[in-house]
Amino acid sequence: MSDDILGHIPALRAYSRALCRSVPDADDLVQETLLRAIENAHRYRPGTNMRAWLFTIMRNRFLTNCQKSARERTGAADCASRVPQVKAGQEWHMQASELQAALRTMPRHYREAIVLVGALGETYLDASRILDCDIGTIKSRVNRARTMLRKVLQPAF
Repeated sequence: MSDDILGHIPALRAYSRALCRSVPDADDLVQETLLRAIENAHRYRPGTNMRAWLFTIMRNRFLTNCQKSARERTGAADCASRVPQVKAGQEWHMQASELQAALRTMPRHYREAIVLVGALGETYLDASRILDCDIGTIKSRVNRARTMLRKVLQPAF
């Protein structure tokens, strides 16, 4: 089972970065997910979709962490993490930054759907299982998320 889990780490990292919005938090989330998966390996049913199982664990950990952080506010206005950072000058970096910013402003349910289907290549059916909703809801969320991204990222002529 450990060999199967290792093959999914790149996809877990990509999904966690879409959820967390910061690389250190995303790496922590991946680590928590892998730890939970190993702890609960006896609950995994062979023959089922391991990737979807891992994504479900990750999403549940993320939501739990969000609930915790809402109760435990840390940092102050003069915190070093709020200091502006210098961005790289390459155009690809700017485009990636614009995409990340557009994803950050998008409601979470749309962001999760577009990242799972559009970026990670999950099927609508697997995404509906991961997010625990109907397949029609996933299709609708992906369509609306694409429309939102087009409006934000399309150059104005």
